[in-house]
Amino acid sequence: MNKLILALLVICCISNADAQKKNLSKYIDPFIGTGFHGHTFPGACLPFGMVQLSPDTDIKEWDWCSGYHDSDSSIMGFSHTHLSGTGAHDLGDILIMPYTGEWKILPGSKKNPTEGYRSVFSHSDEKAEAGYYSVLLKSYGIKAELTTTKRSGFHKYTFPKSDKSNIIIDLNHGIFDKTVESRIEKVNETTIIGYRKSKGWATHTIYFCAVFSKPVKEFAIVSGQEIIKNKTDITGKEIKALLRFATGKDEVIYVKVGLSPVSTDNALENLNTEIGKSDFSAIRKAASEAWDKQLQSVVVESKSEEMKRTFYTAMYHAQLVPYLFTDVNRQYRGMDNKVYNAEGFDYYTLFSLWDTYRAAHPLYSIIAPSYNNNFIKSMISKYEESGRLPVWELHSSETWCMIGYHSVPVIADAILKGYGDFDVQKAYIAMKNSAEDSIRGLNDYKNYGYIPFDKLNNSVSITLEYAFDDWCIAQVAKKLGYYADYEKYLKRAQYYKNVFDTNLGFVRGKDSEGKWRENFNPLNVSILGEGDFTEGNAWHYSFYVPQDLNGLIKLFGGREKFASKIDSIFVQPAVNDNKHSLDITGMIGQYVHGNEPSHHIAYLYNYAGQSYKTQEKVTYIMKNLYTDKRDGLCGNEDCGQMSAWYILSAMGFYPVNPASGDYVIGSPIFDKVTINLSNGKHFVIKAKNVSDKNIYIQSVKLNNKDYPKTFITHSMLLEGGEIVFVMGDKPSRWGTEIENCPVSDISK
Repeated sequence: MNKLILALLVICCISNADAQKKNLSKYIDPFIGTGFHGHTFPGACLPFGMVQLSPDTDIKEWDWCSGYHDSDSSIMGFSHTHLSGTGAHDLGDILIMPYTGEWKILPGSKKNPTEGYRSVFSHSDEKAEAGYYSVLLKSYGIKAELTTTKRSGFHKYTFPKSDKSNIIIDLNHGIFDKTVESRIEKVNETTIIGYRKSKGWATHTIYFCAVFSKPVKEFAIVSGQEIIKNKTDITGKEIKALLRFATGKDEVIYVKVGLSPVSTDNALENLNTEIGKSDFSAIRKAASEAWDKQLQSVVVESKSEEMKRTFYTAMYHAQLVPYLFTDVNRQYRGMDNKVYNAEGFDYYTLFSLWDTYRAAHPLYSIIAPSYNNNFIKSMISKYEESGRLPVWELHSSETWCMIGYHSVPVIADAILKGYGDFDVQKAYIAMKNSAEDSIRGLNDYKNYGYIPFDKLNNSVSITLEYAFDDWCIAQVAKKLGYYADYEKYLKRAQYYKNVFDTNLGFVRGKDSEGKWRENFNPLNVSILGEGDFTEGNAWHYSFYVPQDLNGLIKLFGGREKFASKIDSIFVQPAVNDNKHSLDITGMIGQYVHGNEPSHHIAYLYNYAGQSYKTQEKVTYIMKNLYTDKRDGLCGNEDCGQMSAWYILSAMGFYPVNPASGDYVIGSPIFDKVTINLSNGKHFVIKAKNVSDKNIYIQSVKLNNKDYPKTFITHSMLLEGGEIVFVMGDKPSRWGTEIENCPVSDISK
C-alpha cells in the first residue's frame, strides 16, 4: 500500500512538473512595453517568425515606431510586418481592416475616427497572449481575432448582421514609409494577390496572397481617391482593394494571408503549406505550443507571478527578431535584390546589431544556438550578396543605421565558443573586410589611430566601437593561427587610449591636429548625426572598453578611482545640457538604462573588487526599470537587447565583453533557474534566502565546491551542473579579492 501511494505521488509530481513546463507561455504579456517609450506591439507572432500581425493605431510619431501605443483609443487596421522596440519607423505592410457601412477608403484621424474606416476601441476589450490578439472594434460591432504561423497571418472577423460588411486591403498604408509601387489582383471570388514596394528606413518589397472564407459579393479597386468597380487588377502607388459581403448576426469571415519576399506564388505556397485547411483554433493552439516549446530553454521558479510575467515576456520579446526571410521552398531575396535558395540553413533579416551584439546574441548562444547559427549564416550570405557584412539590415536592405561593424562580435563569439557549422574561413575574411573598408571614417581611424572630430561626427563613439570590434577580429585571428593579423588588430583594439583624456578621466573628442575639443562638458548628449557621441555622452562612453577594462582601470588611476568614477555616474544629475535626449531614458544619475551604451556599466564594479555594488545596482535596475505593466520598459526594447539584459541579469550574470565567453556575476533574483541546454545538459542556478532585501551574495558553491570568483564562463554552462548562491541583506567579503575578479586585459 505504501509503495502504491509513493508511486502515485511520483506520478503526480511528474505530471505537475510537465504541466508547468507546458504552460510557460501563459506568463507572456505582449502588452508590456506598449506604453511609455518601449515601442513594442501586442500582435500575434511566432518565435523569429516572418509574419508579425498586429494592430496599428498610428504611423507618424516617434512613439509609434511599432505602429501601436497604449495611449491610443482607435485602430487603423491590422498589418503583417512590424519592428519591435526600435527607435525608427518602417514596415506595417499589407493592412487589412474590417468595417460596415458605406465604402471608406481612408483611415481617418484619431481626433475623428468615424470620418474613415478607423475604429474606436477600449483596452478592456483587448486580449493578447502568445500567438494571439483580439479586440472589439466598437465603431462597427466587429470582433477581430488574429493568429499566425511563421509565414502567414490568420484573421477571424465576427460581423454583425449587415448587407454592407466590408474589408479593405490598404497597400498605401505603411509606418512612416512611402509606397513606391503596389499591385492588387482579384484571382477569383475568394483570392486576392499583390505586392507592396516601399521606401522608408529600408527599401523593401512584400508579396501577399489573401484567401477569404466567403465569396466576395462586391469588389472594387481604389487608385488614389477613385473607386473603380469594373477592374480586377491594377498597379500603382496608392492602391487598395474593397471587398463587400452580406453577413448574418455573428457571422465569421476568415482571411488567410501568406507573405513572401519573393513572389505571390511563394506567398500562396507558404499559406497552403502552413495553414492549408486548418481552422483558426488549431493555428492559435499551435502558435501557443510553439512559444511553450521555445520557452523551455529556461525554467524559473519563484513565488512572484509578476516576476515570472516580466521574465517570460522578456524571453518573448528577445525571440521576435531577427525574423525568418525564407519561403517554404527555400527561396529568399538577397541584398542585391536577386532570388537565392537557402541551402542547408534558414535566411533571416532584421539585424539591429548595434543593440543586440551586446547581450541578445550572447543569450542566443545559450538558449537558441541553432537559431544563432542561422543568423550568422545569414550574415555571411549578406556579405556574399553585397560585399559587406550587415550593419543594421532590414528586409535585405542596409539602413547604415548606428555605428561600428557589429556583425563581427556576433560571429567572433560563435567561433570562439566553438559552435555553429558555418564556413569559419569565409566568416573571417568577411570580418576583416569590415575592418579594412574605407567607409564610415575607417580611413581616418586607420591613419590617425582615432577618428578626428573635424573629420566625422560621433567620432569618439565610433573610435571606441571600432576598437572593440578589432579586438574580436584579433581573437579569431589568434585562434585560426593568423598571428600577424592578431598583432595588427590587437594594436587597433587599443586605439581607445587615443581619445581618453587622463587629466579629466573622460573620453573626449580630438581633432586631426591632436588637440582636444575645447569647451568640453561630459554631460553633453548627442544623437546620431552631430557631436562626438552616439546617443550618449562622455559619462556613458568613458567606460566602453570591454576588451581592456584592466587597461582602462590603469588610465583611471587604479581600482579605487575606477570604482569611485562609476559611483559618480549614478549620483550625477539626471539631466543633459542640450535638447537631444530623445533616446536617453531610464536614468539613474547619468546611467541610462533606456539606451545600450550604459548596459554593462553596473557590472564593472566586479573588476575593481567591489562586487557588492554591482549587486546593489543591477537589483535596483531590475526591480525599478522592468515591470509587468504596459509601461514596463524604461526605453526602446531595441529588438531584444533590453529584454536580453533582464533575462541574463535575472539569472545572475551578464556578458560585459560579449565575445569573451565570460559572464560577470550580478545578483540572481529567482529561487531557482534551470537552463536546459541544447546539448541535453542542465545548468541550475539557486539563490537561497533571496528576497527584496536579501540581494547581497554571501557565498557561492559550484557543484558543491566553494566558488570565490565573480564570473563564470560559457564552457562552465555547457558542462552543466549547479551553482548555489547564499543571499543576505548586507554586503559580504565575497567577490572582494582581486585575484577572483574577472580579467579583461590587453597585455601589449
